Amino acid sequence: MDPDALAKAFVEHYYRTFDTNRAGLGNLYQEGSMLTFEGAKTQGAQAIVAKLTSLPFQQCQHHISTVDCQPSGPVGGMLVFVSGSLQLAGEQHSLKFSQE
Repeated sequence: MDPDALAKAFVEHYYRTFDTNRAGLGNLYQEGSMLTFEGAKTQGAQAIVAKLTSLPFQQCQHHISTVDCQPSGPVGGMLVFVSGSLQLAGEQHSLKFSQE
């Protein structure tokens, strides 16, 4: 499969799951995975899901602007960079975000 198409499919799945069922993101992380959010580092799949499900908003919708990918590591890994906006329920203005 084309790397760009694979990255786009992953991003669509990740953010659709984030917007509808954050607890369902656990299988996309490994115990060595790390999330840095506003300067705080969280490591491990269970801890990352706990952090994401504890965010102070329940409903949101991501709007993806860019998806860029490049090969990473010797075993077919991929680095994906995403940018876009995040609309929180009840808020008039959206927030910009980026994630790698």
